[in-house]
Amino acid sequence: MTKTSIRQNERVRQKRIPFSQIRDLLTPTYRQHRLRLAVGFTALLCVDLLQLSIPRIIKYGIDGLETLSITPPALLQLGGLVLLIALFVVVLRFCWRYLIIGFSRLLERAIRNRIFAHILKMDAPFFEKMTTGDLMAHSSNDLAAVQMACGMGMVAAVDSLVMSVAAIGFMLAIHPQLTLLALLPMPLLAISTRILSGKLHHRFSSVQEQFSALTEFSRSTLISVGLIKAYTMETFQTARFDTLGRKYVSSNLRVARIQGLISPLSTLVGSAGMIMVLYFGGRLVIDSTITLGDFVAFITYLYMLIWPRMAIGWVANLVQRGLTSLSRIYTLVTSRATLPDPPADESEKLIRAPEFHLQNLDFTYPSLTKPTLRNITLSLGPGIHGVTGRTGSGKSTLCKLLVRLYPVEDGCLFFQGRDVNTLPLKFIRSHIGYVGQEPVLFSDTIAANIALGRPDATREDIIYAAANAAIHDDIEELQAGYDTLIGERGVKLSGGQRQRLALARALLCDRPLLVIDDGLSAVDVATEHDVFAGLRKHFGGKTVIIVSNRIKLLSMTDQIIILSGGNIQSQGSHDQLLAENSLYKTMYEKQMKQEHRGAVSQP
Repeated sequence: MTKTSIRQNERVRQKRIPFSQIRDLLTPTYRQHRLRLAVGFTALLCVDLLQLSIPRIIKYGIDGLETLSITPPALLQLGGLVLLIALFVVVLRFCWRYLIIGFSRLLERAIRNRIFAHILKMDAPFFEKMTTGDLMAHSSNDLAAVQMACGMGMVAAVDSLVMSVAAIGFMLAIHPQLTLLALLPMPLLAISTRILSGKLHHRFSSVQEQFSALTEFSRSTLISVGLIKAYTMETFQTARFDTLGRKYVSSNLRVARIQGLISPLSTLVGSAGMIMVLYFGGRLVIDSTITLGDFVAFITYLYMLIWPRMAIGWVANLVQRGLTSLSRIYTLVTSRATLPDPPADESEKLIRAPEFHLQNLDFTYPSLTKPTLRNITLSLGPGIHGVTGRTGSGKSTLCKLLVRLYPVEDGCLFFQGRDVNTLPLKFIRSHIGYVGQEPVLFSDTIAANIALGRPDATREDIIYAAANAAIHDDIEELQAGYDTLIGERGVKLSGGQRQRLALARALLCDRPLLVIDDGLSAVDVATEHDVFAGLRKHFGGKTVIIVSNRIKLLSMTDQIIILSGGNIQSQGSHDQLLAENSLYKTMYEKQMKQEHRGAVSQP
């Protein structure tokens, strides 16, 4: 099921998605703000009509001057009318910009929220396939392209269409044959724009992919800058960044070549039409077929067509960018998680002492062919369970399956007697506190990091959880105490402090099941004993699963499970395994010798 879903997502990513599908991303926002758009486009149409009336006013003035039939007060009235129209245009132009461009920002917000909400719903296989750079590109460059297409792109398309139709209509009223001559080069522009727009789609896709790669490289470099400095890799990373930057610039230049062709073509077509009007229209004036005022008005209308002709290329560019980005966003938000998540059942109740039962469970990561866990049959109920084994034996994988980060086959994993695939993810996870191998901390205060799972927690609750995690004394020694800002990923804290802070977060949630995936590896033995005492006190009658290779910690648990090669090699108490399991006995003897040598070396 997992591999099939991933292959389907990859096929969707490769092909161009028709607009009939991706418009579903836009329809809800358009429907919600239809009145705003109606008023905005009405103001836009009014601006166009007012602008189109100005050449008619100029015509009357010029014809009056030519025949000497107009008086200075009449000319002043015409000038005042033009000024009044200009004032109305200013007000109405502000209105349509505020309403329509403002709508594009509302659309941008709606799509951004949908992207963010969808990403938070996705499972671990999704994040193995999508890099952070990809996701950031969707939320920045792609979203900006969609906003421009649905903002200025939509305005320019409507405006150029109205201006073109109306201006051509007025030109036809003045002289149909002259209008046909003026528009004779237009088919060349239409054909050229269509050909160039098709190439623009593919080239802009390449630009977005290069931007994703550049963003991901920047992100990964910045979060590991300490490691890069330690290995003196600054020059090497700079060279790699320069290579990616050159590829990104090269892709943008390929797009710029297309854009650079469209605008000159528009100007060329407009100039060709203007030459024909000047020559043939001038002869019509000389022959008195049309008046001088008609000729000036005709040229003014033809001048008004320059913007629509140039807008054809600009709009084509914006639309192609917007469609390309919208297709990428659509692929993202329609990707499906491989984890089943049935709707919540009102009959489901929170249980104080939940338990897991694994029945002949096999698991293989989507990117691998060899199973990581094989034929696991195990019951995990109230009490403290230790899980140990060599590196790669499947300990962390077991924890990830229990907290429902990866999918499992039906009938293999049961939670409180029910198949996990029949239960909502939120229901299962709401019972579990999880502390991973690498503690995830945010650039915020210590109190905010501890209260992540319970934003409404009081300061007393936070201090109580920190005390049980044996981190309270360390926090009190800091100048700002619980209000200390810990920096990006908790950079101001030691490894052991970060782990205990993550543990305090899980304790504060007070959930009936706690999974600690080697989350105490950076804690010294004495502190580890204090942490375990806090767990005993806080989790009496609950279920705790601790992954560790430290024998002293394992010896304090109620049951120890030893994994080897993805199988359960043995399980039992500390004394049982010490007597029966050679791997556990070897680990015990080795650690005892190391502890003895450490004690002897101390003065």
